Amino acid sequence: MRYRCLLPILFLMLIFVLPASAQKSTLIKNVMLIDGTGKPAVKKTDILIEDDRIAKIGENIKSNTAQTLDLKGKTLIPSLISAHTHVGTLKGTTSNAENYTRENIIRQLKHYQQYGINSVLVMGTDRPLIFESGLRDSTLAGQLPGARLFSAGYGFNVPDPNPGSWMNLLFRPETPEQVPAMMNKLAVLKPTTVKMWVDDHGGKAAKMKPEIYSEIISEAHKHGITVTAHLFYVDDTKKLANAGLDIIGHSIRDKQVDKELLDLMKAKNVVYIPTLTLDHFAYIYADKPEWMQSDFFKNSLEPGVWEMLSDPAYQTKLKASADYQKKKKDAEIGLQNLKKIFDYGITVALGTDSGAFPERAQGFAEHYEMELMVNAGIKPVDVIKISTLNAAKAMKIDKDYGSIQVGKKADFVILDADPLTDIKNTRKINAVWKDGKQAGK
Repeated sequence: MRYRCLLPILFLMLIFVLPASAQKSTLIKNVMLIDGTGKPAVKKTDILIEDDRIAKIGENIKSNTAQTLDLKGKTLIPSLISAHTHVGTLKGTTSNAENYTRENIIRQLKHYQQYGINSVLVMGTDRPLIFESGLRDSTLAGQLPGARLFSAGYGFNVPDPNPGSWMNLLFRPETPEQVPAMMNKLAVLKPTTVKMWVDDHGGKAAKMKPEIYSEIISEAHKHGITVTAHLFYVDDTKKLANAGLDIIGHSIRDKQVDKELLDLMKAKNVVYIPTLTLDHFAYIYADKPEWMQSDFFKNSLEPGVWEMLSDPAYQTKLKASADYQKKKKDAEIGLQNLKKIFDYGITVALGTDSGAFPERAQGFAEHYEMELMVNAGIKPVDVIKISTLNAAKAMKIDKDYGSIQVGKKADFVILDADPLTDIKNTRKINAVWKDGKQAGK
C-alpha cells in the first residue's frame, strides 16, 4: 500500500524531470570567436549551448550530455542583423503590393538567413497581412523558418494623390493635428520603430514640413517608440536631431558633416544607419564590378534580375544617365561622412534598404555594405560589431541578440575563413545557427 501511494508522486516527478533532461545541448570546440562586442578575437575557445541559449564560453569546457562539434579552423561570429530592409514587395524584376504574399515573405526571410542574417527590420512598407495573420509574431517567436521579421508597420510620408502601389498604406498627414490619431493606429501594431520620409528626392518631391515631423516624433515618443528618418541633407539632419530624432536611416550625403552636427548627434544619442549600398547600386552595374560574376551575388538575386543588370543596354543607359556621376559623388561623400561619424563615437548600425528594388540584392547587400564600411576606413572587428550588436541596439533587441555572450540566444554564423584578415570572408558561410539549432537541419 505504501508503494502504491508513491506511484502518483513518481509520475509527477517524471513529468517535470524529463523535459529538462531532454534539453538539447551542443558543445562547440576549438573555434575562433569574434563575439560582436568589438573585443579582439579569441583564437581557440569552446562554447556550450543549452537549448536556445549560450551557457558557457571558455577553454576546455566539458559536458557528458552535449553533442560535440569540433570547429577547428573555423570562425564564429554573431548572426548579422539588418536594421533597414524591405520584405515581400519584391518579386522578380517588380516591386509592388501584389507581390506581398505569405509565401513570398517567408521565401525572402529564408533567403536572408542563408546569407547569415537572422533578423531584419522592414522600414515602413509592410502590409496588413503580417499583422492580421500573426506572421510577424510567429517569426519573432521562432515558429517559422528564416530570419525574424521586425516591422516599422506603415511609415509617414507627405501627401501624394498617386502613391506607389507598395507604399499606398503610408500615413500622409496634411497638418500636425492629424498625426496623433494616425500614431494611435500605428502604435496598436507595436512597431519596432516609426519610419518617416523627410527628403525631396533630389528636388523631385515635396519635403515633409518641420511642424509635421516634429509632431510625429513627439507622438511616437509618447508611445515609447523610436523614430527613424529617411533623409539626405545636413541641414535637415540638424533640425531633426533637435526635434528628437532617434535613428538616421540613410547616409547624409549632400556635403560633409560639420562639428555642430557631430556634437548634436552624439549628445542626442542618434543612431546612424548609412545604407551605403543604396547609392552604389544606383550606378555600380555600369562599372561591371568583379563581384557581379560571383555566385554569392548571382544567387542573391530574384529571377530575371541578373539578366537585367548584365544587359549591355541597361549598363549603357546607367552610364549615360545624368545621375551616374551624381550617385558616384553621393557615394563618396557617404563614405567620408560615415568615417567622421564613426570616429566621433556615434553609434553606427547595419542597414541597406535591400529588397526595395530589384538591384538592391537581399543578403548580398549586407555583405557588400560591410565591405564598403571597411573601405571607408573602419576596422573589420568594428564593422562586425556594427553589423550585429549595434544593429540589435538600434532595434532594442540587444538583450537577446547581437553578440555571443552567456545568456543570449545562440544565433551565429560559422565561417570557413577569418573576416578580420579580409571582411569579404563573411561571404564564406559554412553554416547558420538560429535559436541553438543549425538552420535547415
